[in-house]
Amino acid sequence: MDGQDTLFERIMLLKKVPFFELLRTDQLRHLAAALESVAWPAREIIFETGEPGDAMYIIVGGKVGISLGGTASFEDFIVELKPGEFFGEMAILDDQPRSASAVTVEGTEAYSLSKEKTRGLLLAYPELGTGMLRALSRRLRANSQVMDKYRAELAELKK
Repeated sequence: MDGQDTLFERIMLLKKVPFFELLRTDQLRHLAAALESVAWPAREIIFETGEPGDAMYIIVGGKVGISLGGTASFEDFIVELKPGEFFGEMAILDDQPRSASAVTVEGTEAYSLSKEKTRGLLLAYPELGTGMLRALSRRLRANSQVMDKYRAELAELKK
């Protein structure tokens, strides 16, 4: 992602992102054109719980840790995300503050998609909304499994 990435490369990345898997290539082309390149050094806070959110991110290179709670943590992640994965999507769908914190585990490059551009794309391509709902459902199920694991560990500790 050195500024020389092509529209084709962006489309190929987007085809692998669950949020966008239902879109046709011609629709992905519009989405790819709306992406902006961003980069952060290692151990950088991208956003913290409670902050307003205005973009989602798709990781191109590096790793991002997601933590819950009031302050970003550099070690206590509920998940580490790698290239091809995305985060921050809830903030572009509602007007609520961030529900988690995101920090870079290592130097990271990503594409950002703003709330404003997303809303325009949703109006133009309603099937994008279906893909987003499907992706949110998968993420919610995964989070439920993590919570179940922690509940089981807590129950064992209480014995």
